[in-house]
Amino acid sequence: MKQGLIVFLNGTSSSGKTSISMELKNQKEIPFHHLSIDDFFGNYNDFIDNKFPDIEPTREVDNVGQILFDPIISVYYATIKLFSEMGLNVIVDTVIDNDKRFNDYLDLLFDHPTFFVGVLCSKEELTRREQIRGDREIGLANSQFDYIYSYDEYDLEVNTEELSPAECTDKILSYIKSDQDYSAFKNLSKREISVS
Repeated sequence: MKQGLIVFLNGTSSSGKTSISMELKNQKEIPFHHLSIDDFFGNYNDFIDNKFPDIEPTREVDNVGQILFDPIISVYYATIKLFSEMGLNVIVDTVIDNDKRFNDYLDLLFDHPTFFVGVLCSKEELTRREQIRGDREIGLANSQFDYIYSYDEYDLEVNTEELSPAECTDKILSYIKSDQDYSAFKNLSKREISVS
């Protein structure tokens, strides 16, 4: 049994990754499973809210993100690897927003078939989408923009200002069915992490 394909959609928040993921998941030609980091965090929050509905912290915690984010992200990455090992095709819907997380992802999944797709969108359009959505902090996508799009090689790029999610999905499926090699992710190098 061969490993499942990992379709890694690289784009900022509000760039259109989830819309493309839903189209890709719902098409019938090639089965895919959608793994979103938002679901992992949402499920954790639901667990805490349901298990401990009356919890009252006795002190303020400043580093909640540091305590929770990296372990939850590690479980997310491990789940991607597990699905691929089970022969299941996976859509990765996340934002890798720093060098440590990128290196962790690269270490864990370097030897898995990864189709690296750049989901492109202008800063102006990202701001417009954030305002319409109303569930994202205005400016979040712009704060991620330079880092997220610092990768200079993709197997495929889709521009969500020019193409609908269905058209992006068609391009992705065409590439997969063409049997072209997925080499962009393997050509990336670990990033140097600065210690402060």
